Amino acid sequence: MYVIVEIAGQQFKAEKGRKLYVHRLPGEENSSVSFDKVLLADNDGQVKVGAPVVEGASVKCKILKHLKDDKVLVFKKKRRTGYQKQNGHRQFLSQILVEEIVA
Repeated sequence: MYVIVEIAGQQFKAEKGRKLYVHRLPGEENSSVSFDKVLLADNDGQVKVGAPVVEGASVKCKILKHLKDDKVLVFKKKRRTGYQKQNGHRQFLSQILVEEIVA
């Protein structure tokens, strides 16, 4: 069984026991969170598509840890003018574990 769930503005495929990296969630480590914006639920071939969400479906997760993603370098350059600029960014993430799917 899997579901497509919207977490912090992005869509993820969630299955029981799967770890996901999502944008930083408010909450402590080892705390549980629940998401009820389930867009699609598949239970062994029986597919329920929400309009816009599946009624009564939710995903219960546990926040494992907060971390930062790998650095992404942004480099800009213009030819023959001596202009070059480098900028780096590290996204704040949360690692969550899908514990239970209620559909």
